[in-house]
Amino acid sequence: MTDASTAALAEAVRRRHVLVVGGGIAGLVAALELAKVGLQVTLVEASDRLGGTIGRATLADIEIDLPVEGFAQHGDAVRALATELGLGIASSLPLEPWIVGRSGAAPVPGEAFAGIPANAWDPDVRRLIGWRGAWRAYLDRLRPPLTIGQERSLGRLVRSRMGDRVLERLVAPVSLGVYGIHPDDVDVEIAAPGLSTALTRTGSLAGGVAQVLGDDPTAPGLVQIDGGMALLVDAARTRLDELGVVVHLQTRLETISRDADGRWDAEAESDDGRVAIETADAVVVATTEGAARTILAPHVAALDGEVAPPAQAEIVTLVVRAPALDRRPRGDAVYSVPGSRKSSGLVVSTLRWPALAAQQPAGHHVVRVSFGSQTEAPATEPLDDDAAIALAHTEAQELLGVALVLLEGRRDRFAAPRPSSALGHREAAHASREAVRAVDGLGVTGAWLSGPGLAQVVPDAVAEADRVRRAVVWSGSAAAD
Repeated sequence: MTDASTAALAEAVRRRHVLVVGGGIAGLVAALELAKVGLQVTLVEASDRLGGTIGRATLADIEIDLPVEGFAQHGDAVRALATELGLGIASSLPLEPWIVGRSGAAPVPGEAFAGIPANAWDPDVRRLIGWRGAWRAYLDRLRPPLTIGQERSLGRLVRSRMGDRVLERLVAPVSLGVYGIHPDDVDVEIAAPGLSTALTRTGSLAGGVAQVLGDDPTAPGLVQIDGGMALLVDAARTRLDELGVVVHLQTRLETISRDADGRWDAEAESDDGRVAIETADAVVVATTEGAARTILAPHVAALDGEVAPPAQAEIVTLVVRAPALDRRPRGDAVYSVPGSRKSSGLVVSTLRWPALAAQQPAGHHVVRVSFGSQTEAPATEPLDDDAAIALAHTEAQELLGVALVLLEGRRDRFAAPRPSSALGHREAAHASREAVRAVDGLGVTGAWLSGPGLAQVVPDAVAEADRVRRAVVWSGSAAAD
């Protein structure tokens, strides 16, 4: 390509416009990826702020992240984004989760994968499932091995190999506490890659777990943006402004329609009336599933139809005075055995994140209590805020086994997309993506497709923005010749 054609291409790119719908992390990342090559970008967000589930609040005079406070160390996409925005990464302390049920409390076994124990005779395992459960789990080593891929449901696999007690008292608390989904609905191939192969190779589920864990059974820790997760949103907004991205907050996209020339017109509205949106060469929808389908269905027949509302979850954040927690009596997180408590578990954030602990007075802690799952409404749902905070306080004391003096509390509600490990999710997401990609000038991204969590949302948004960007830059451009 000659200098003249390169200049012509650059000028053509500057004349092209992409509309991004949704200002959560997926929309922010998509807008950044599109704008940094010179495309004109407009971003519309229905709420009064950017970031979606990433935000901040002040409790007991301390600023904390709500509700997202960290992310898993999967891939490099989030680190690369942070580096690009001039942000650092801070690591959590080693994770030390416990399980609490009617039979007692014990740490999640050190030699376990997704809660599945490699050794049924481990004292911590026996403390939760009893001798009867341990003997039943031991039968796994005497049963014939499965063929790879024969059982896709994690719950059915564990139940058939190790019995109900291992499933309900070990695996289910971890699955519900971390992902909000019961193991019966978890896809083994997604949640535990390599486990089926290891099971077939070793002849038992316990042997497969031991092989997957290898020589280092330590679970990887979490990481966060150094200085707080909300800095990621702040830095992204600053960069968008530098790139000339037009951002409309409190703006609801009503419809998009296609012109005769293949470009897209958008009708948007704010509380002050209609908002003028420039005709776009492409539209990237980065909203919740329901909103995305409403926008896209008139142009993508496969997305037309009723959508089940997303599961609702609540986190009640408590600031407490509890010097006894300094000793980490039950680690940094506690998961409850299903049916034993009204909450699915909690995290003691000050025992996980050193920077947060350093901001607290001696003996003060931040505890985040979770309610609700993909199949069960939050127990706090019918309660007012004071009652919800009181319930969370009670649950926290029971799960942690220590008295907590409540200083302040806060309740946050949010939609919980199905995790990518849910049975059928991968196939459904792929079908939706392919249907959208069949229509020129449309893109779609978001947690309902990638699965929740920054480590999944960010690379998905980068990939979809790159696909749309290439199509917009090169389609019909004489300079590309």
